Formats: sequence, structure tokens, C-alpha cells
Amino acid sequence: MMDNNENQASVKVELKRKLGLGAALAVAVGTTVGSGIFSSIAEVAGASGSAVMLIVSFVVGGLIMIPQNLLYAELASAYPEDGGQYIWLREAGWRPIAFLNGWVAFWATDPSTCSVMSLAIANYLAFFIPGLKGIILPIIATILILIFTYLHLRSVEAGAKFQSFITSLKLIPFFVLIGIGLFVMKERLIAAPATAGTATGITALLAGVSATTWSYDGSIGVCYMTGEVKDPKKTMPKVMISSILIVLVLYAGLSTIASGLLPIETLASSDAPIAAAFGQIPIIGSGAGAVTAILAILVITGSLSSATMYQPRLEYAMAKDGLFFKRFAEVHPKWNTPSFALLAQAAYAIVLVFASDINNLLGYFTFVCLVKNMLVFCTMFVHHKKADYKPGWACPQWQLMTILAIGANGILLVSTFLWAPMPGIICGILAIATGLPVYYYWESKNKKRKLENKEAAL
Repeated sequence: MMDNNENQASVKVELKRKLGLGAALAVAVGTTVGSGIFSSIAEVAGASGSAVMLIVSFVVGGLIMIPQNLLYAELASAYPEDGGQYIWLREAGWRPIAFLNGWVAFWATDPSTCSVMSLAIANYLAFFIPGLKGIILPIIATILILIFTYLHLRSVEAGAKFQSFITSLKLIPFFVLIGIGLFVMKERLIAAPATAGTATGITALLAGVSATTWSYDGSIGVCYMTGEVKDPKKTMPKVMISSILIVLVLYAGLSTIASGLLPIETLASSDAPIAAAFGQIPIIGSGAGAVTAILAILVITGSLSSATMYQPRLEYAMAKDGLFFKRFAEVHPKWNTPSFALLAQAAYAIVLVFASDINNLLGYFTFVCLVKNMLVFCTMFVHHKKADYKPGWACPQWQLMTILAIGANGILLVSTFLWAPMPGIICGILAIATGLPVYYYWESKNKKRKLENKEAAL
């Protein structure tokens, strides 16, 4: 255990700007394109009811994410430091809400993300090695968590290089398969009428777009590392805009190919729509399962790597402000990474790996996270009233973009509340009940410390 002097010295070590445009873009895209794409096509197909509406839903779903990415770009350029949403809420003067944002993230969402993704990789590996089952799966998941924690602990540069490599590796096969699929898809399937009994028109579009939302979520992850991005005022806008466009093109292509290879009813009822669609490509055929498993391993590995890398920066930023356990602010003097925050995330994620029922419960915090997102967008009106608010890049028509972003999240919030009202309310109350007492405790310690420093200076 470090004594107080050693700990204070370690806190003074700051993270450095080592991430270029390519690495930052790899984190944004790598986080967004995750395992959800392998199942979301079925969900959107069932909601939209027709091939045309399936494709349009993914296109519109991507387009409505552009306003919030533009807002993220402006906020990241205005506050070029690690912490993402926590920083933006804090700078708006909403310090308690900023704390609750990070409190929920650590205990309910971030480490559990690493747990779920590492277990998913282990399960896909079992496709090639049937003997992998039982206790072996969580052991493999644990090993994966440790490997990526060590990678991002030892070097930001090495971690960034791997992230760029794995993101490219997982995107190229998808685009190749989309290119091949364009020559074998059947236009009559895309032109087929909506499935009997399903919604049509604007109702079908709204349902389909709502089902795509989580497929596009994730690019904000790189904003948690803005303090380590080179020339963030120019780089972050490029990253946020480019990432959503890349993902939009990918998802539009996949939805087009899938709906041109299989009837909409088959896609909607499939547990593995991507594998089923690829199975219709002659050169793949019966090998579709293996191809999909390989793609899934690549995709989820990229997401696990980026999540392991950026998530601890939130607790690091909070600890620097005295609003989290102070050791989370430690920066390794040699490796220049938030060492304790990375290790703490790994330890908690490993615990959750062996408690899968807890992972299911943690998913109920979706409602709370959506409320948090809406509050972040509301801060735009607060920031623009501040005399010292000078973003390096200005979002075009920021008022309109803010309203669109709030509206899009509001629709999803209502939808989530309808299917899980009690879990959402319970988790919201739980977050406030556990978080606020801790917040006021740490704030009282901060005030006491400032008073002591002021008295010592006199």
C-alpha cells in the first residue's frame, strides 16, 4: 500500500497526448461495431416488416445519430480532457449528476461490458472447439480480460496500434462479403411486400429505427480519451463525423445484402441472421457458420479491446476531482496509463464473469443511461450561455441538432420504459440512493481539504 506522499506524487503524473486520428477513429468505430450487429438485423426485420423498410430503418437510424455525434464533437473540442460525459456535465455546473453518471457507469455498465464480451468470445471459440464448456468458458473469459488489461496497461501506443489493426481486420471481411453479395442477391426479395399482420408506413419506420439505436451507439467511447488525443480540437470532430458515416455505410450494406438473400420472415425469425444470409452466398454455403463465428470473434475482440482501453478514463477523471476513490487517479510513472483504474476494472469484470445472473440485472440500467444521455444533450443550452465557452469546432445549427438528439433519445427512453418500467425505476432509485450519500461525503472531504490548504497558505 502506498503512503499518502507517494500517492500524491503519483496523482501528479498526467496522461499524455499520444493518440492520432487513426487510433482515435479505430476506438470509435471499434466500439460501435460490436456483437449486436449479429442479432440486431433480426430485431429490425421483425419491427419493420419489409425488406425496404429494414434497409431504410438502418439508414435513418444512422442519420439520426449524426446530430448527437456532432454535439459530442463540439463538446470534446471545448473540453479536451479525459472523462467524456462526466466532464461535460460537470462543466455545466451539474456536479452531482456528473458524479452519478460515473457512479452508475463503474458499478453497473462498464466492467460488465468487458465481462459480457469476453464470455461471448469464449462461446464463439466453442464453435471450433466443442470441448469448451462449463467452467472452462469463464476461465477463458478471465484470461481475455487479463490479456487486454495488460496490453492497455503497458502502453497507450501499443494498445492504439492493436486497436487500429483489429478494427481494420474486422471491417474488411464485412465489406468484402457485401461486395460479393451484391452479385448474388435477389431483387425480388427486396421488392416483396410487407409481411402480413406487421406494421406499415411511418409506424413500421419508427419501430425499425428504434430497433437500430443500440447498433449505432458506442462512438462516444473515444470522448473518454480526449485528453490523450493529439490536437483534439481538429481531430475529435473528424473522428465523430467519420465514425458514424463508416458505420452507417456498413450497416446499410449488411441490411441490403441480408434482405436480398433471405425473405424478411426468415430474417426476423432467425437466431443468427448474418450467418443465415451469408449461407446463401455460393462460395460460402455450408461454411457460413464458421465464417460468422470468425467474424464475431474479430468484431467482439475489437470492442473488448476498445472498452478496456477507454472506460477507466472516466473513473480516472472523477478521482482527479476528488469524487472517486483517490487511487483511481494514479498514473503509472513508466507506462503513463491509468494503472489502478485499469486493474480495478479488470478485477470487477472477472467477478462478474462468474456471476452471469448479475449481468442480466445490470442490463436494467438502460433506462438510467438514457436519462443520462438526454441530460448531456440538455447541457448544450447551458454551455452556450457561458462567457468562457469557446469550442474549437462549432456544431452547425446546434440548437436544432440538440433538439433532434434529445428527441431521438426520448423516443427510445419511452420505449424502454414501456417494456421494463419497474426495473428502470428501481435501478434509478438505487443509483441515487447509493450514489448521492457517497457524493456528499467526498464533497465534504474536498471542502475540508481546500479549507486546510487555504489556512496553511496564510
